[in-house]
Amino acid sequence: MLKRISTLVLCAALTAALVPAPPAQAATGEISRACRISDRPAATPRLCRCIQRVANQTLNRSERRKAARFFSDPHRAQEIKMSDRGNDERFWKRYEAFGELAQAVCR
Repeated sequence: MLKRISTLVLCAALTAALVPAPPAQAATGEISRACRISDRPAATPRLCRCIQRVANQTLNRSERRKAARFFSDPHRAQEIKMSDRGNDERFWKRYEAFGELAQAVCR
């Protein structure tokens, strides 16, 4: 399973490196907005746009909406992480891969 996640992260990283970044306005979305309005000091507009671009490449629309809610309700993230439901487990694996890639790309 770990090998599959590593492969997913590698594929996403290669995609991010090979696919030209969309225009800045295309990097606005639910995650970018949630990031900008969060009270985190490191949440600069540049960082939030980068995180949104990575999310656009690795998560589908409903997953991005779900992930954006974590900014205002971190406890919800913990609930999903600890859930035994198959859908939540699959989402959490994709979300973790997204987070790892965003950390690597959005420095």
